Amino acid sequence: MTWGNQNTQNDGFEQMDYALGKGVNFFDTAELYPVPANAETYADTERIIGTWFEQRKNRDKVVLATKIAGPGAYTAHIRTTGFTPDSVREALEGSLMRLKTDYIDLYQLHWPERNANFFGKRDYAPDENEQWEINFQQVLETLDDFIKEGKIRHIGLSNETPWGTMKYLALAEHKNLPRMKTIQNPYSLLNRTFEVGNAEVSHREQLGLLAYSPLAFGVLSGKYRRGNLPEKSRLKLFPRMKRYSSKEATEATEAYAKIAEKHKLSLTQLSLAFVTDRPFVMSNIIGATTMGQLAENIATADVTLSEGILAEIDAVHNSIPNPSP
Repeated sequence: MTWGNQNTQNDGFEQMDYALGKGVNFFDTAELYPVPANAETYADTERIIGTWFEQRKNRDKVVLATKIAGPGAYTAHIRTTGFTPDSVREALEGSLMRLKTDYIDLYQLHWPERNANFFGKRDYAPDENEQWEINFQQVLETLDDFIKEGKIRHIGLSNETPWGTMKYLALAEHKNLPRMKTIQNPYSLLNRTFEVGNAEVSHREQLGLLAYSPLAFGVLSGKYRRGNLPEKSRLKLFPRMKRYSSKEATEATEAYAKIAEKHKLSLTQLSLAFVTDRPFVMSNIIGATTMGQLAENIATADVTLSEGILAEIDAVHNSIPNPSP
């Protein structure tokens, strides 16, 4: 989601070449990217990936995921009508064109249309002025049409709550409609809120978590420790993106860093290995702006944390639970 903003097309090509060479075959993007979202760079990340497919002739080697943007003030430059049949068609056809492919392996709803607690909102509060009406069945029927057309192979959720997830799963079962296969929510040492309700759903319903922000916007790489603010880093470029930078999050990060140092691991290794270790995680969605970061991130797939280390992590979590929802 940095390609087209923090990274150039050539950067994206280099990262994809390296990742595929290391056995990474699941690529996740969205029509919204790059972020922060704006009209000038809208969908440039998809265009970069599509150009790479076109030049490398390797579309069949990648499990490709993208997302339709939900409604919101920051997506007004895209569309405002949510997941209506016309909106889904417009979004999907646009993604197919930019990605230079005739099918999407996993098509995801980027976030709920309704008022819900996501994107750093810890608690749910009803909105008496909410205009949304329950439309889960219509959404599934619309996606089913595109599956039958061969343009989508599987469908998934993102930034979804247990209530919304179970509504989709129940309707799919009772109405013989396509079943959500994945849920892409934030999950890291600083945000384990997925475990509160969604983890049980994931386990019992076999709905795999695609964990995003496993390094918490880079905070869990350790590069912002002790007040550091590296040039070209996300927080340097976009100061408002402080979801993982609260006092409590900083305190927790230092505690996790001490665990990593004690066991001769980098904070990145500890953080990513923890996420990969979770039984409900289907894919750990790493992101990098430099090749060095990418190489380190991919290499953590070979790191296994002992029961003792996991117990130390849980001790910090119990002391400072979910400082960055």
